[in-house]
Amino acid sequence: MPRFQRLLVLGALGPVALLATQSCMFTNNVVCATDASAQLSGSPCDIFGAAQTPCVAAFSTTRALYGSYAGPLYQVARASDGTTANIGLLSGGYANAAAQDGFCANTTCTITEIFDQSPRHNNLAVAPPGAAKGKGPGGDDLPAVADSLPVVAGGHKVYGVYISAGMGYRDDAAVGTAENGQPEGVYMVASGIHLQDGCCFDFGNAERNNRNNGSGHMDAIRLGCGVPCSPYVGFDMENGLYPYPPFPVPAGMPFVTAMGANDGQQNYAVYWGNGQAPCLTTTGSIPLPSPQYSPMHQEGAIILGTGGDNSNWAVGSFFEGAMTAGAPASTTLLAVQANIVSVAYSTGSQPTGSQLRTTACFVP
Repeated sequence: MPRFQRLLVLGALGPVALLATQSCMFTNNVVCATDASAQLSGSPCDIFGAAQTPCVAAFSTTRALYGSYAGPLYQVARASDGTTANIGLLSGGYANAAAQDGFCANTTCTITEIFDQSPRHNNLAVAPPGAAKGKGPGGDDLPAVADSLPVVAGGHKVYGVYISAGMGYRDDAAVGTAENGQPEGVYMVASGIHLQDGCCFDFGNAERNNRNNGSGHMDAIRLGCGVPCSPYVGFDMENGLYPYPPFPVPAGMPFVTAMGANDGQQNYAVYWGNGQAPCLTTTGSIPLPSPQYSPMHQEGAIILGTGGDNSNWAVGSFFEGAMTAGAPASTTLLAVQANIVSVAYSTGSQPTGSQLRTTACFVP
């Protein structure tokens, strides 16, 4: 049994009392709800906003990430005639999967756009080619098949985004995202059982020209696994995944919350949580790698499912995620985690459509 000790972790992300266990490489801090985090409530972007670290990008195909959001979540296109439809919300704030099912009946639909719920309107479209090219028209990546990942959220059938190798989404013209050492935060809810060792199942800040522009030009959270497939979470900062060695995540969780906060100058922290349980495990505040990453050189594009140069050999499953202006404190991230748990994500049927599982290294 590990020996537990009470710690007070100090850093750019603020002090918080933690329950900690020692690992051989770094300290795993298990953070649970505090009085301060309990005072923050609402949907994820309401929580971030109340904590003065507002969302500058917010994406989900399952639910609204603001209590007041009433717009569409994503767009699907029918293979039969190329017609598109925007998939919106039910009255309770969850995706109207029945509208997708009706529109896509007797044909295949793909997700062609994921709408940014923040006021910045940084919508994600199918990723264009970069140093790595896709198999779509003009070297674009391929879109995800819309019905491949049925799950349950809030008691409603909804669909996640099932990324296979060659798929990805991007916005190279995003506004309001961190640049050149500005602080930021990021989180996503993904799957811990749909992973492999390819590069790169990332979500977050990347280069605007779809090329590797050097160390520190990215700041995206990654959920991946090695060989054999042992899940981990970390920041892809370009030419390096940090912390290193990777921050391990237990195998077999169908819903994993991956989070990060980076002050852009000196310190960062990485977190993971079971999407069905309230606590988070964190590295604590640790120094940015020097000198290439301190300060950071973020460019402000947004990626989902690829690396900064469009490396598109990874697989993964995405349900929701957001990026913030400013580095959120642990108390803020705990409140967001509590909200995620309240959604009661659960698995539906196995992935369907034309997505094939054979390319993935699945965690048993």
